[in-house]
Amino acid sequence: MKAYVRLLRPKQWAKNLLIFAAILFTNGFHDRSAVLHVLAAFFAMCALSSGVYVFNDLHDVEKDRAHPQKKNRPIASGVVKPAQAIALGVLCVLIGVILVAFLGKKVIAVVLSYLILQLAYNFGGKLVPVLDVFLIGSGFVLRAVLGAAAINVKISAWLVLCTGALALMLGFAKRRHEFIVQGENRTASRASLGGYSQQSLDALVIMTSTAAALCYGLYALESPTAQKYPALFFTTIFVFYGICRYVLIVFVNDAGGEPENVLFRDRHVLLSVVLFILAALVAINVSTLPLIDLSRVGGIR
Repeated sequence: MKAYVRLLRPKQWAKNLLIFAAILFTNGFHDRSAVLHVLAAFFAMCALSSGVYVFNDLHDVEKDRAHPQKKNRPIASGVVKPAQAIALGVLCVLIGVILVAFLGKKVIAVVLSYLILQLAYNFGGKLVPVLDVFLIGSGFVLRAVLGAAAINVKISAWLVLCTGALALMLGFAKRRHEFIVQGENRTASRASLGGYSQQSLDALVIMTSTAAALCYGLYALESPTAQKYPALFFTTIFVFYGICRYVLIVFVNDAGGEPENVLFRDRHVLLSVVLFILAALVAINVSTLPLIDLSRVGGIR
């Protein structure tokens, strides 16, 4: 049973928490219908993403066996047979499709885009340096868009940019970890690693982490949501701290291979996420921001 659970990768469901971004920033938790729709979208994406992971492992089984960590995955190690994995993957996809079918055309369109993206990644995209990470990052963005579609609201362009930059940071950090850990044999499990250098990956991690921090800062200052809830400005400290802490872990410990492990194992990163959520909940229920005037950022009145 543990092998089947590992095959579904429940730790990676943490990525699907992005689905709650729209309802959080629109203060929609008071709407019971909206909450139910977002929960359905979340569980649908958990099922669909697990199904995708199963089929990815089936597709990459030989390459996984050449990877120092991935060789222990259930299919690559032989603990779960291919026929059993196919049955589990189909079941996950069916559950996801059934849930999505009740959420409307916009949600269906986003989910179809996600599945097409996964096909593009697996059938060619993952072989191309940079494009491979951008395709992964697009999956994160679609999760945030899915949350907005589930409650029928528009998502801020700044939030899309922030989500995308954050996803790219995680993706390039993961490639950096793989590049270092696998040494000269790195292309045996991931062909795109042959097109990177450690210096280029260092630069890409720094570039995307900076972009993520800046985009969220601008979102918390300039977006319509920020204008409505100016106290959202205070959430930036937790975003910036979490990003800085993650970058520190990536460069000092050569970590980042499994971002969800960093989230759950590093108390600083986990605490910054929890405090960010709490601060955002407080911010959207506060109408004024004491001592700070955001009508003229950078000046004193």
